[in-house]
Amino acid sequence: MNPVESVSHLTPELWAEANRLLIRKGLAEFSHERLLTPGDLGEGRYAVSSDDGRTEYRFTAGRLALDHWQVDAASISRHRDGAQLPLDALEFFTELRGALGLSDAILPVYLEEISSTLSGTAYKLTKPDVSAASLAAADFQAIETGMTEGHPCFVANNGRLGFGIHEYHRYAPEAAAPVRLLWVAAHRSRATFTSCTDLGYENLMRAELGQETLDRFDARLRGLGLDPDDYLLMPVHPWQWWNKLSVTFAAEVAQRRLVALGEGEDAYLAQQSIRTFFNTSDPAKHYVKTAMSVINMGFMRGLSAAYMEATPAINDWLASLIASDDVLRAARFSIIRERAAVGYRHLEYEAATDRFSPYRKMLAALWRESPVNTIQDGERLATMASLLHADRSGKSLAGELITESGQAPEVWLRRYLDAYLLPVLHCFYAYDLVYMPHGENVILVLDEDGSVQRAIFKDIAEEICVMDPHAVLPPMVERVRAEVPEDMKLLSVFTDVFDCFFRFLGATLATEGVLDEDAFWRTVAECVTAYQESMPHLADKFAQYDMFTEEFALSCLNRLQLRDNKQMVDLADPSGALQLVGTLENPIARFR
Repeated sequence: MNPVESVSHLTPELWAEANRLLIRKGLAEFSHERLLTPGDLGEGRYAVSSDDGRTEYRFTAGRLALDHWQVDAASISRHRDGAQLPLDALEFFTELRGALGLSDAILPVYLEEISSTLSGTAYKLTKPDVSAASLAAADFQAIETGMTEGHPCFVANNGRLGFGIHEYHRYAPEAAAPVRLLWVAAHRSRATFTSCTDLGYENLMRAELGQETLDRFDARLRGLGLDPDDYLLMPVHPWQWWNKLSVTFAAEVAQRRLVALGEGEDAYLAQQSIRTFFNTSDPAKHYVKTAMSVINMGFMRGLSAAYMEATPAINDWLASLIASDDVLRAARFSIIRERAAVGYRHLEYEAATDRFSPYRKMLAALWRESPVNTIQDGERLATMASLLHADRSGKSLAGELITESGQAPEVWLRRYLDAYLLPVLHCFYAYDLVYMPHGENVILVLDEDGSVQRAIFKDIAEEICVMDPHAVLPPMVERVRAEVPEDMKLLSVFTDVFDCFFRFLGATLATEGVLDEDAFWRTVAECVTAYQESMPHLADKFAQYDMFTEEFALSCLNRLQLRDNKQMVDLADPSGALQLVGTLENPIARFR
């Protein structure tokens, strides 16, 4: 790709549209998090003033449950000294830096993330306008690469600091470009491989690479006078090799502790999480998740070699728990296991850093089961994030699935809730176990008419948490236990499910006229009530952790990123790092 073509999406028209869409999201989410306090102009019109009071943003918005601001992008205007000015997202953040708490150190880097997010939006606007109805009927990977919004809460949600524009075109999920992973041989003195009990290293490598590629890698090592038995094979993101390993790990390469082997034969597509790849050459093969030292949405997206060691054991433990539970079996709930992991320890960097340092997360990978192997005839897959996707005419994918199903919206919604929310509730109340079940971490299995049949959770070992201090866990699983204050335990469900997903799904369906707010939240309440009535022996826990409490704490995600966009959360104390600002009225409380 030449330099001119690489920025062909950066035109005045597309840039203006991207800026309008991002400012819409900023006004909505910063108002939700109470960083901004819009003044009420009457008749659904509001205004936000800059720090110096000279600039004013005016807009129309609906106020929905959970203090959700449904801002009309077309209604936004910017005014200063009696004149109307064009919308400019970078100026929006500098004008409101005080209200948003952006420090001198964070502001320029945050602006870089905003610039990257805007560029990504402009690129997506160049793609053909695929209707929500067409996307709803598309295959799994067409839906995955067709997403346009990213995380619904974060305003700077596509920063990807570290990508050059040529790398964006090669590796961003929305670019949908086939990628071949690079492979290295890692000396066993510094590398560790672990796997689930039903899988071993040789079987995995033979299945994933094939004998011809294994022979090619073997010959490469022998040609250097090295014994292949002394090494473990590791997949590497091409970006990580060119930008980090070939330089930061130069000593390892020079001393043959790391040996570059070349590309594998299979083609992959990057998923919404950027560093996870779906095998398009053979969809039945594993996903591959790689380390990637790119800053995106508040974290360096590395993978810890130390964490990888316990990953398969954690997945085995959770899969066994699910298989033995009658409620989860009845819901047909499942996970796709992270079946194998490999990590490389750079001992010199380890000696110079603490265990949370990004320098310890530069070289590791895991293999995750493909959901393709779990579906039956007539079933299809879609990322749950797609339910929030809307096409350029405003039609949502969730609305189109409901229409396609021929069911009443409440019936469709209840089937979805029984597949998704019920397992979340049961794991919490029966096992003190929580996930991070946001849209990108859940795959929905749909039947031919668009109804949700069941849910598959992923990203297990790094995201689950057992909050019971007395739970008996195998030694290798002990890492997932966390001390969480009693009054914070249920907040994980209220924040991750209600505020970070249902808030948007309910608003989407209501705005589109598919299902009004009362009906949406009543259906959620009915799912909760039905579950509780089916589990009378857990009555004390239902009372202790009350899903129908009148209000719960507002946990603010953007505030975390605005405070520190490289390390949002102190990984040693994740609950202590939360930004809690006031409360939200629980939208199901009135349906107790």
